[in-house]
Amino acid sequence: MKKATFLILLCAAMIGVGCSSSNASKSNSAVKDAQNESSDEQTVPETITERNMDDLTKVIFKTSMGDITIALYDNTPLHKENFLKLVKENYYDGVLFHRIIQGFMIQTGDPDSKGAPAGMQLGSGGPGYTIPAEFRNENYHKRGAVAAARQGDQQNPTKASSGSQFYIVDGKKFNENELKQITAYYGTTFTQEQTEIYTTVGGAPFLDMQYTVFGEVVEGMDVVDKIAAQKKDRFDRPFNDIKIISTTVVE
Repeated sequence: MKKATFLILLCAAMIGVGCSSSNASKSNSAVKDAQNESSDEQTVPETITERNMDDLTKVIFKTSMGDITIALYDNTPLHKENFLKLVKENYYDGVLFHRIIQGFMIQTGDPDSKGAPAGMQLGSGGPGYTIPAEFRNENYHKRGAVAAARQGDQQNPTKASSGSQFYIVDGKKFNENELKQITAYYGTTFTQEQTEIYTTVGGAPFLDMQYTVFGEVVEGMDVVDKIAAQKKDRFDRPFNDIKIISTTVVE
């Protein structure tokens, strides 16, 4: 792939992920509480592979196409606490996967998608607040990563996250030359671990340090792949609704 074409595709992909609530200035007590507690967080592992998944809080998403289990990272406490709050409030029950791009990601979390008629463009709904960005070098967009959607940089220079919308990376493999192009364009640097993951497992490396990664899929990537492969309209919304039926915190 020629360099110019490659970079154009990267820019288009980034712009497309940015979706959030129009009432982003509203506050939320759970976010504030988590922010106050964040200074007490213990040191976390420096790489994803060092994490013990058994020690992380998990959430099961029962969807109309199967179950997806995600683990929430402890080093993004604002996102973790907010996410658990919404899950416990059953906020995601009935929400659709409103945007899917095979080889890239599947997106959900827009409350306006509940009962939305066919053909309706979705992606601007939310709980009325945003979450401050929590970028961590050790959290990156490998295949299966769970990250927060957000509005674009022009409207959102601090890269604050949507209060509810998130996406799961379906991803593709990148060769080392493509990773070098991303480094040249965005200034992103990749560790040896990241390079190995992106070239052998895949992901969306052009989103690193641009969107907050706060967890990863530990079971159900086959369901993610199945969702990503569905037929869709020009807005990337599946023709047949794919719904989150229920969410459960694993105790």
